[in-house]
Amino acid sequence: MSNEKHPFQTLTPGFIMDAVETQGYMCDCRTLALSSYENRVYQVGIEGDGPLVAKFYRPERWSDEQILEEHRFCFELVEHELPVVAPLCNEQGESLFFYGGFRFALYPRKGGHAPELDNLENLLILGRLMARIHSVGALRPFEARPRLDSHSFGHQAAALVSERYVPAEFKSHYDALTRDLLQGIDELMARTKPVRYIRTHGDCHVGNMLWRDGSPHFVDFDDARMAPAVQDLWMMLSGDRAAKTVQLSEILEGYAEFNDFDLRELQFIEALRSLRILHFTAWLAQRWEDPAFPPSFPWFNTPRYWGDHILELREQIAALREPALQV
Repeated sequence: MSNEKHPFQTLTPGFIMDAVETQGYMCDCRTLALSSYENRVYQVGIEGDGPLVAKFYRPERWSDEQILEEHRFCFELVEHELPVVAPLCNEQGESLFFYGGFRFALYPRKGGHAPELDNLENLLILGRLMARIHSVGALRPFEARPRLDSHSFGHQAAALVSERYVPAEFKSHYDALTRDLLQGIDELMARTKPVRYIRTHGDCHVGNMLWRDGSPHFVDFDDARMAPAVQDLWMMLSGDRAAKTVQLSEILEGYAEFNDFDLRELQFIEALRSLRILHFTAWLAQRWEDPAFPPSFPWFNTPRYWGDHILELREQIAALREPALQV
């Protein structure tokens, strides 16, 4: 690991409070780091008011316009009365702030817990809400934010890992498996055109859905991008094929109450899962110089990790060849 100080090490409690106070708040000296790796997120106590959540963006990941496009999408969803935690604006109507070389945003703190996805009633509710989010997402495209495709999430990720990170003893297997997997994904996408891309949350796992008083609200649109609608649905599925079929039926029953769903997109579930696996490995490798990563992911880059990853790629090739889930 490089001895050079990582930019995020600048984020001391004093720095964080100074940044927040540039927006007219008075901090009460309480700061709490929240779980986040791509960016840094803190709960900050405010004198005479409830705490805020301060999100400091990873330098050089998104452009200012890409961040603001995420914010505008959140504002648009709130205007349609959807349960989304949007950033706060200052008196000038600004939501992206600058301090000490960092860009940051402030959010109201919203409590809640991860939804129980084995509860079919919860899946029905989530299906309804995702349909409404996608109705708004389809109104216009992102102009600055990218789309989720096999080039950026697959080919580029696999090439980076192959060239710089995978150990020599695993390289030939990794290269052969990723080549076959990506060929299968590309062929699937090509024969299923045209695919409708809309603005999506992009990273709709249970950690980004907070459940409270019988309903969820959605947080962290940092990975929002253009993608097929099914990208926001497949991460809610778990278990064997029979269990996933029941779960998917419940989600789509709720979805159909507010929006149409193109059933052809069910073919993309294992392709999208494969791309997420490839992208995740490249993401860990690229972020390894961040001091938060080695202690948080101690199993990464070990012989066992690479052996398991090779097995996972084999399983995804097989899954891609299986018939799509049906409802």
